[in-house]
Amino acid sequence: MGVMEIPLPAPRASIVGSRTPSSEGLKAAREIASEFVRNGVIVVSGLAEGIDTAAHTTAIKEGGRTIAVLGTPLDRVYPRSNFELQENIKRNHLAISQFPVGERTFPEHFVFRNRTMALISNATIIVEAKEDSGSFHQGWEALRLGRPLFIWKSVLDDQSLKVPKKMLEFGAVKLSEPKEVLQVLPSQGQVLEIVQ
Repeated sequence: MGVMEIPLPAPRASIVGSRTPSSEGLKAAREIASEFVRNGVIVVSGLAEGIDTAAHTTAIKEGGRTIAVLGTPLDRVYPRSNFELQENIKRNHLAISQFPVGERTFPEHFVFRNRTMALISNATIIVEAKEDSGSFHQGWEALRLGRPLFIWKSVLDDQSLKVPKKMLEFGAVKLSEPKEVLQVLPSQGQVLEIVQ
């Protein structure tokens, strides 16, 4: 639901991470989203608390475009604190869900949501995560699909985390500067050529 044209335009990149991020994680998410907006990249995220919310709100604040991939049907909101944000995205950007209106929501729906985000994104960036984070589900899916996966430097520098280091063995890349992602994204012209 929203005003964005289909097939989806422009390069798209997912920014995902912890629901309870550190101040450094939030700062990184905002910096990455800002860089994307400046370069015409659509910011994709899952409307969760924390990193997702920072990514969506930064894109909107800076005049960019954003896509929210929901783990609930379009007529429900989770978390409730993001009601106004979800309504804004539905009116002015794009909110999508693979779950029918009225369907009950189960925890595994958020894993399915992560897969969908990886599918519609040209690249995924994990900004901050714990070992059991759902963000890693999306990361593995991106790798399975052959899409670029970037892991923010602080995640890889965290010696308590094993999953991100394993992901490097399968093609994930350490991200130190947001602009590094731009090198692997299609240009707007390339995207238009594909869909015409």
